[in-house]
Amino acid sequence: MSQTAQDGPNAGLFDTETFAGFGASRFRPTGEIPTGRLVRAKSQAKLKHGVRTHAPRLPGVYSMLDAKGRVIYVGKAKNLRARLLSYFRTKSRDPKAGKILGNTRVLVWEQTADEFSALLRELELIRRFRPRFNVIGQPGQRRYVYFCLGRQPAPYAYITPSPTGKEIACYGPLKGRAYLEDAVRRVNDWFKLRDCPATVAMVFADQPELFPAERAPKCLRFEIATCAGPCAGLCGRREYAAGVRAAKAFLDGRDRTVLKELKRRMTAAAADLQYERATTLRDRLQSLTRLDDRLTFLRTARTGGSFVYPLIGPDGTTVWYLIHHGEVSGALREPRDATEHLAARTMMDKVFSQPPPGEGITDRTVDSVLLVFAWFRKYADEKARLMTKDVALALCPTNEAIETTGSRKSSSGGRLGALPQTPPEGSNPSGPPFCSRPVE
Repeated sequence: MSQTAQDGPNAGLFDTETFAGFGASRFRPTGEIPTGRLVRAKSQAKLKHGVRTHAPRLPGVYSMLDAKGRVIYVGKAKNLRARLLSYFRTKSRDPKAGKILGNTRVLVWEQTADEFSALLRELELIRRFRPRFNVIGQPGQRRYVYFCLGRQPAPYAYITPSPTGKEIACYGPLKGRAYLEDAVRRVNDWFKLRDCPATVAMVFADQPELFPAERAPKCLRFEIATCAGPCAGLCGRREYAAGVRAAKAFLDGRDRTVLKELKRRMTAAAADLQYERATTLRDRLQSLTRLDDRLTFLRTARTGGSFVYPLIGPDGTTVWYLIHHGEVSGALREPRDATEHLAARTMMDKVFSQPPPGEGITDRTVDSVLLVFAWFRKYADEKARLMTKDVALALCPTNEAIETTGSRKSSSGGRLGALPQTPPEGSNPSGPPFCSRPVE
C-alpha cells in the first residue's frame, strides 16, 4: 500500500510514524497488495461513523490503537463491517469489548482473501505486536504443560510446565491442566506407578539393606492394587521398571492394550448390570482416550499434514495454501499463465522439501498447528478439497508444456488428497507502508 497524506481535522492528533501498518505476511500471495483503511477520532460516535461508512462486508483483520498509537487489540472477522459495528452495541457487547473500545482512538483494518487467511493473519499480528488485550496467540501467555515420565529411582507420570531434560519421556506441549491431572492419575493407577512426594524414600525388595526395617505403605493405593508399593519395599526394581516401560509404550502409541481392556471391562460390567462399575470404567477410558488422541496428534502433526488447500474467496479468486508439517508455510494465487505456473512449481518444491523440525511441536508453534487442525475439524467437508503435493505439482506444468498444449488445468480436476485423520512465526515485520487514510 502507498502512504497517503494526512488530512482532515484530526490530522495532527497522532504522530504519523507511530503506526506504519501491519507489515508483510507469509500468508499473502507474493506481489499482492492488501487493501486497508484507518479511522481515527476521539469520540466513539465518529469511530462508528467511519466504520459504518467505509468498512467492507468482507473477511479481514482489524486492530485498535490507543492514544499513544500503540496496538492494544487485534481481531479477525468473516465480515469486517458487522464485527466492528458490534463493538458499539452497548447493550449486547461483551464487557471486555467495551473496555477495549474505551481505550481506542484509531481503528485499522485490512482485507484478506478469505476467512482462513484472516485467522492466520490474526495470529501472525498478535505475535508481532503482542497487544495487551489479546491473550490467545501471544507467546508465553497460554500456559502449556508437558506430560512426563521420570524422577528416579521410581519413575512415575506427572505434568510440569518446565521439563528439565532429565525425564525418561516428555510429551507436549499440551493444554487443559485439569484433564491432564486426571490422566496422570489414571496412568499411574493402571501401570501401578507411585505418586509419592519427593521426600518419601523408595526401597525395592531386591535392594539389600544392612539393617532391614519394617515398612508400611504410605497411602492406600497399594491396598487397592493401584500401586506396586516401592515406598515399602513391596516390589522389585525389575518389576517396577516393567510398569514404567509399559506406561511409556502406551504414551508412545505402541501399545494400546489399556484402552482395549478398559472397554472390554466396561462392556462386561454393563452386561452384568453393574452400572456404577461400568460408569467408573467409562470415566477411566474417556480420560485415557483423550490423552491418547492428543499425543497421537502431537506425534503426527509435524511429520505428516502436508497438502495444498485451494480456497475460493468472496471475490471468486482461488488461493492455494501450502500446509507442511501441520503449519501453513505459504500461499499463492492459483496459477493463470506460464510465468505463474513456473513460480508456483518453484515455491511448492521449496516448501514441501523441508524436513520435519527436529524439536517437533514447541510452545511457539503449537498455536499455528492447532489453528489448522481446528479449521478442518470445524469445516470437515473442506477435507475433500485438499490436494496432495503430486496433484498440485501436476497442475503446474513447465512453460514449454503450457506453450505446447495452450491450455491449463483447473484445481478442481485431478484426484484430491486426504487430510490425516489425527487431531490437530516470527514473520518479517517489514513490508509496504500502510495506506493511512484518515476518516472523520
